[in-house]
Amino acid sequence: MTIFLNARAGSGHAGRRVPEVRAAFRKLNFAVRLMETYSPEQLRREARAKIAEGSAILAAMGGDGTLQLLAREALGGKTAIGVIPAGGGNDFAAALGIPSWQEAVRAIAGGRTKLVDAVKVRFENGQEGRYFGGGGAGLDAEAALYAGGRFRSWPGRLRYIAAAIAALGKDPSADFEVTSGAGNAPEFSGRALFAAALNTPSYGGGVRLAPDAIMDDGLVDFVVLERLTPLEILGLLPRLWLKGQLTTKRVKRFRAASARVTAAVPVRFHGDGELLGTTPVSIEVEPKALKILVP
Repeated sequence: MTIFLNARAGSGHAGRRVPEVRAAFRKLNFAVRLMETYSPEQLRREARAKIAEGSAILAAMGGDGTLQLLAREALGGKTAIGVIPAGGGNDFAAALGIPSWQEAVRAIAGGRTKLVDAVKVRFENGQEGRYFGGGGAGLDAEAALYAGGRFRSWPGRLRYIAAAIAALGKDPSADFEVTSGAGNAPEFSGRALFAAALNTPSYGGGVRLAPDAIMDDGLVDFVVLERLTPLEILGLLPRLWLKGQLTTKRVKRFRAASARVTAAVPVRFHGDGELLGTTPVSIEVEPKALKILVP
């Protein structure tokens, strides 16, 4: 089995774990080859080659970004994907019940698989993208920019919250309209800080925007946070930081197999921290599109 390694993930945490991960697989008599990747293009190229060769299992060791790159190449195929969490967020692994690299090693060696959903997005220019955890427009996407830049070396949830606070300085709110289903049923219309679409309960290192999200139910959990005053935002921060919970009456949630998000002025949309395009965007589930190794 080949493990695609992003040694820089988690401020170098992934690279430092390599000897322990190798030793754990050896103890289970499970042969692995670690391939360090230095760019998204390299990872995609090498993953495509391994899948074409008929590899039964490939694994990603790093954060959610590393996993996303590998998973996109394996969509709809027979190759099973393993997740070894060693990045700053690891929300996808947590949703699978894989809280640590040790549990990940056991899951991969155990060989039990599960089919989970993917989220497909389509933009007005015809461009498409896919993600597996969480995505969104507004504050969400602006925070992703800061999280991947100024706060890149900060750990887990702290990185997301610091990035969101920095993004709030430029008022990322927008006039959103969110409609669901083929009939475009109205779900939300008004000023909001973000409109998010999640397949996992959390992202951003454990910020539980959609606590009831299920990865294989054929539905996306949509979360809209209405515009808040500075005092209201200040009141949310302690619980957000300590428990990762967004508890306010100003948050709107609904579930749907598809939806469309528009804004009065186009705003960025991200998926798993990667900027994919700008609104308007159509969002839909690809049910059970990815074979993943689980405990």
